[in-house]
Amino acid sequence: MDIGFIGLGNMGFPMARRLIEAGHRLVVFDTRKEVADKLVARGAIAATSPKDVADRVETVMASLPSLQASLDVATGANGVIEGSRAKRFIDLSTVGSAMASKIHGRLAERGIVQIDSPVSGGVGGAEKGTLAVMVSGPKAEFALLKPALDVIGKVFFIGEKPGAAQTMKLANNFLSATAIVATSEAVVMGVKAGLDPAVMIDVINAGSGMNTASRDKFPRSVLPRTFDFGFATGLMVKDVRLALEEMKQLGLSMEVADAVGRLWETVISAEGAESDFTAAIKPIEKKAGVVVGGKTGGLAGK
Repeated sequence: MDIGFIGLGNMGFPMARRLIEAGHRLVVFDTRKEVADKLVARGAIAATSPKDVADRVETVMASLPSLQASLDVATGANGVIEGSRAKRFIDLSTVGSAMASKIHGRLAERGIVQIDSPVSGGVGGAEKGTLAVMVSGPKAEFALLKPALDVIGKVFFIGEKPGAAQTMKLANNFLSATAIVATSEAVVMGVKAGLDPAVMIDVINAGSGMNTASRDKFPRSVLPRTFDFGFATGLMVKDVRLALEEMKQLGLSMEVADAVGRLWETVISAEGAESDFTAAIKPIEKKAGVVVGGKTGGLAGK
């Protein structure tokens, strides 16, 4: 297929690269020319704006960091909505169902179909093509796009309702956000009591407490104290806030979600939006007076 790809960040770049490697012809745009140039060297064509992308191809994908970025790229000045060829806009970003529906309505006025397609699995999944790809939109469009989406991961059709895939993504990321802070509290408790955190993680992963944080994040980024898993705290907090907002709009009372939300607000305040989200353990450690993992693991200052 001829595909436009806008947004070549930590997730977008490897997804776009995999599409090129699979034989798709890409027209790419990113505000950082040097990043786009790396894909041009692999055979992509550089565009000068989202509109330029939409002037060249019928199918435009985007992987963007914020709700405003998705709205601007899709419907703003010089955006996809102004392109002469674009027939469909596939948003791989996490924007929540309300924003997805808003973009859907605006693009529909110009005859462009909005396809929600948020992804989960992190930078590693994007590199390997093992992402969970959640899709909502017209079934005929899904059938057309599935071969391309298969290149970046395992594809799930969620439904035809605008924003449905966004709701699925928020449910998934709420669980991911909960896993990292809950596992952090459990391991900090053990270290405070004198347990070895590495042994704790081995036991948890062999038992009923195993989760994505204990399986992946702790061994790779928390215990070694590298905090480099590849997903920013600011992005996780954005997703948690969106999940809480959606729960509220649905009239739900979510006590666990509210507590998780408060924890993540503490994390972003203490560590900053640019920190890796595995740094969520740091304010929990600080309150307990312990350090988990590394060469100085145990009581702080020990």
